[in-house]
Amino acid sequence: MTAIVVIAKECLPGKVKTRLHPPLSLEQAAQLAATSLADTLAVAGALPATRHILAFDGVTPPPEASDWEILPQTSGGLDERLAAIFDHLDEETLLLGMDTPQVSAELLAPIFQNWNTDAWFGPADDGGFWALALKNPTGALLRGIPMSRADTGAHQLQRLDEAGLTVGLLPALTDIDTITDAHTVASSAPHTRFARAFAEVTASALLRNAESLTVNGARS
Repeated sequence: MTAIVVIAKECLPGKVKTRLHPPLSLEQAAQLAATSLADTLAVAGALPATRHILAFDGVTPPPEASDWEILPQTSGGLDERLAAIFDHLDEETLLLGMDTPQVSAELLAPIFQNWNTDAWFGPADDGGFWALALKNPTGALLRGIPMSRADTGAHQLQRLDEAGLTVGLLPALTDIDTITDAHTVASSAPHTRFARAFAEVTASALLRNAESLTVNGARS
């Protein structure tokens, strides 16, 4: 029995992926966040989990989660919010972020094939992590971990080691934070909704910039 939890916030302009602006508009950044979340939910929803849960910060959940359990996020820092999710559950639990639309069922298959290990950890290229699975979930394993830093993943692994847990490692993935990250992810997973949306918004941004240059040139 494994529960899958995707942690996400409502994809509203100015609230998500703001580091993509510029060169993208805040509306385009929110559009990309929405497609990234949709890709993640599609993969997670197809996995043989006993529960599918969206840990949500917002008012209106995405339509892709219409048949998921909705768990409102608690207040506090990210470590507190993640800890609260694991404290809420008592079965084997896989937690996924919303910023790795290149994730696939194949990457996550080992978790469902082998719970002889106490935990599974998916490192992110920026030093954080994109996935954490715990056989016996407890928020104490996350509470107090410094988040959104280049050494977040190292601290989390150290915490798991200090607790005496055996840890299986998943492949490292790129989180989408910057426009360079977005290029990398879209190139590595061209079949995703994110990649298609990224191609559309970058083409639109290039056109907008070209039109701006033309107008400014005509005025000078």
